[in-house]
Amino acid sequence: MITLAELAAKLGGTVKGDGNCVIHKLAALEEAGKGDIAFLANSKYRQHLQSSQASVVILSEEDASFCPTNALILENPYLGFAKVAQLLDTTPNPSEGIADSAVIADDAKLGNNVSIGANTVIESGVVLGDDVIIGANCFIGKCAKIAARSKLWSNISVYHDVVIGEDCLVQANTTIGSDGFGYANDKGRWEKIPQLGSVVIGNSVEIGACTTIDRGALKDTIIGNNCIIDNQVQIAHNVHVGEGTAIAGCAVIAGSTTIGKYCVLAGQTGINGHITIADGCVFTGRSMVAKSIEKAGTYSSGMPAVENREWRRTTARLRQLDDMYKRLSRLEKQLSSANHNVKDND
Repeated sequence: MITLAELAAKLGGTVKGDGNCVIHKLAALEEAGKGDIAFLANSKYRQHLQSSQASVVILSEEDASFCPTNALILENPYLGFAKVAQLLDTTPNPSEGIADSAVIADDAKLGNNVSIGANTVIESGVVLGDDVIIGANCFIGKCAKIAARSKLWSNISVYHDVVIGEDCLVQANTTIGSDGFGYANDKGRWEKIPQLGSVVIGNSVEIGACTTIDRGALKDTIIGNNCIIDNQVQIAHNVHVGEGTAIAGCAVIAGSTTIGKYCVLAGQTGINGHITIADGCVFTGRSMVAKSIEKAGTYSSGMPAVENREWRRTTARLRQLDDMYKRLSRLEKQLSSANHNVKDND
């Protein structure tokens, strides 16, 4: 619970209406009622302001005159919504205190105010910083380090020697530090290559549920500060992800690839191994990146869904592409020869 005036002071916004209005929770603009705060980040939804029952709406100066109720005016309403959501967040912690069923090695070092959930295993040499929270059924391998205020939800495996920075959030069922896909072939028999590197995760990194980040073969796999990684993402061994990069669900990054700073990988993007991606690259959904990219920009590949009949027709034509190319090349040569003869006759 917070007043509109208190919110404005915390976010540096301007109050329109009653600053003493009390806010209890966030709600969608169309569904909000008394005590709710909603937001309008896109002016094309401005028509919903007149019918909204929200006590307060977060919006821009441009939209303020159309709002019949109290408003919190911010330069960036969507960012304001995110910050208000943080202030009003009621999500419980993954654990409170240290559960009796937790198994903690005698030489593990726990900072102040650490919480460890039921059935979690903390192995020898582990270091947990102040205010670290680890949920139920987690495994923290030997000599792993998790810095202050990081939070892990349930059923997470953090392998040996992994380093996780401060203020990180890891969602349930994620695995960090599992073996990379390294094998040598001996006349048809696969010989495993031990993965001797680790994973180093920077500060303020968020990792979604069921994501896997493999340890390096010799060097470490590195995730830079302030990265956000969605659910069901695969990051292979020796990958280096630059600061501030966002990776959406089901993206795959093959081994020994370097992703620059502030890149965006939309859902189901696939990045080939042993390549380098420049800072500031954006890949739209289902992009397949097969070679290094040296210049910032927006890149796309992949084919959107079409009617089956159209897809069959297009595929049939693709099969004829090589033959069409050869025919076109012959025609170009014939045309070039004919033009040459005409010039000679002139």
